[in-house]
Amino acid sequence: GDKAFAQFLTDEIQEEKKIQKHKSLPKVSGGWELEVHGTEAKLVRKIAGEKITVTFNINNSIPPSAEEDTQEQQKPDEQEPELTSTPNFVVEVIKDDTKQTLVLDCHFPEDEIGHEGEEESDIFTIREVSFQPTGETDWKDTNYTLNTDSLDWALYDHLMDFLADRGVDNTFADELVELSTALEHQEYIKFLEDLKSFVKCQ
Repeated sequence: GDKAFAQFLTDEIQEEKKIQKHKSLPKVSGGWELEVHGTEAKLVRKIAGEKITVTFNINNSIPPSAEEDTQEQQKPDEQEPELTSTPNFVVEVIKDDTKQTLVLDCHFPEDEIGHEGEEESDIFTIREVSFQPTGETDWKDTNYTLNTDSLDWALYDHLMDFLADRGVDNTFADELVELSTALEHQEYIKFLEDLKSFVKCQ
């Protein structure tokens, strides 16, 4: 059984490498520096008096697809629909002269529908906003967290503009999806390779 499993994994790895779009990770424009630790990625950008970091994790970042639909319509030789990774991401804005960090928890809604009357809708939304003490890794649950569900739209729009002024806009979000998808695929191939050596190890 293990031999067949290892053979299957070998074929699978070859297939995945064939469809791999990026041999190296795509860059995010706008002067962001990328740090990757396993499945977690961090983008850092410094502008006058501020440091902006965007952190995301590729685990569980691929939305469940409506598989029932695709299988009936798919002809045997058709390509599978491309998987894209749309992770939640956290934006932290740190001002040099304060001890507080503004933290905005953002995500990609599953159905990208903006509120009525919008010319172009944003591809990501802000879910929560809070202040956290700068430099502390453990965030406190006792700090007030603003949930945007019940938020005044004008305030919400200002928050979105605040992010856009710091380079976190639709273009950035598109590039983040591209980066995350490439990273997820890279990790998946690495996982298959590890699994193969694990299965072969007697």
